[in-house]
Amino acid sequence: MKEHPPFQLANNTITDPHILAVITRLDSTRTFPAQGSREAMITDPAAFAEHGFSIHPAQGELIYLLCRAMRATRVVDFATSIGMSALYFAAAMKETGGQVIGAELVPEKAEVARRNLAEAGLADYADIRSGDARHTLKDLGGPVDFVLIDGWPGNSGHSLAYEVLQVVAPQLRVGGYVLNDNAEPDFISYIRNPANSFISVSLPIKGSTELAVKVF
Repeated sequence: MKEHPPFQLANNTITDPHILAVITRLDSTRTFPAQGSREAMITDPAAFAEHGFSIHPAQGELIYLLCRAMRATRVVDFATSIGMSALYFAAAMKETGGQVIGAELVPEKAEVARRNLAEAGLADYADIRSGDARHTLKDLGGPVDFVLIDGWPGNSGHSLAYEVLQVVAPQLRVGGYVLNDNAEPDFISYIRNPANSFISVSLPIKGSTELAVKVF
């Protein structure tokens, strides 16, 4: 009888205990601002530097799975906050040899994100850019495979989600994904209009998570 080689597990960075420990810590220590402080959040994001507004693990696992499946090598994380989403992206990038480009408005949060990535052993796979994403993401260095848009609420006109989409969409390759967490009305209206190059579906994760793919 022919002997088969011993079974080997495929690489699966997201199960690394060091990475899981950081994710678990961030998820278990979430803090939220007092009720009724939305207006203050909009006008002064820096005042909430101690709050880690982050995706939930189920969303992160979806990001990791899709990035691995499509062999993504250049991905975008807006807004990085203290690094929860960047950890999932960077874990996938470690396997594909790519990089996550993060955008975080508040410098203190960007620095915390960098420390969390370093603690997880993923600092080499992330470029966290501090500043206004509408400027820091203008040049992503080439075609992008995946974009997370989970940013700060705006205070007038279009939402930041919509405005950042306008910056990154031209750099997103055909077949690339956009994931949105906050369902900003103008973002949803744009992304669900087939004339704008996307098809989109709402997923029952964390209330509602919008996933879109660029088709032309």
